[in-house]
Amino acid sequence: MKYEKIVLPYSYDALEPYIDAETVNIHYNKHLQTYVNNLNALLEGYDKFTDDKSLEQILSHTDKIPKDIRQGVINQGGGVANHNLYFSLLSPNPKKSPEGKLLEEINNTFGSVEELKEKLSAEAISQFGSGYGWLVRTKHGHLEIVKTQNQDTPLSKGLKPILTIDVWEHAYYLKYKNLRADYVKNIWNIIDWAKVEEYYNC
Repeated sequence: MKYEKIVLPYSYDALEPYIDAETVNIHYNKHLQTYVNNLNALLEGYDKFTDDKSLEQILSHTDKIPKDIRQGVINQGGGVANHNLYFSLLSPNPKKSPEGKLLEEINNTFGSVEELKEKLSAEAISQFGSGYGWLVRTKHGHLEIVKTQNQDTPLSKGLKPILTIDVWEHAYYLKYKNLRADYVKNIWNIIDWAKVEEYYNC
């Protein structure tokens, strides 16, 4: 199986002024594409292992990845899965707030959507070096906030990622320079809660 990047459902400049067109272009066509290329190169000759597995299935059972390519698949596969989720959550015309079961769980867990945003933002901003801040769903349907380094993914810990903020410098540095907190604050303007609901409910 060949793994691919998602098709962007918006133009490179559609997320402005919050994320600039050059950043989207480079992030999507250079960084993400490199992860895709590296992952597929690593998996050449391992057809029996991939055997119609989704990337999410592979990353959810890292102990089953052949040892000689395990760390490479974690790094490169995480780069593909994490970026695909990130880009899918952004929209120039996002649903501004969650509803239904997700909203109920957010209120039960964090008190309010605003409190969730504050806590997830704080985790993303405080991530040392490169990585991500995440909202995840546990196996029992509960919500947690976690952060990961590099291209590690919550999938490998038995958690389902439903919202992520990419805080690798390439995600924001062209526009925001060293002001990570400004980028994190602004990204909430383009997070599509319809997609977050979709991931939570499936």
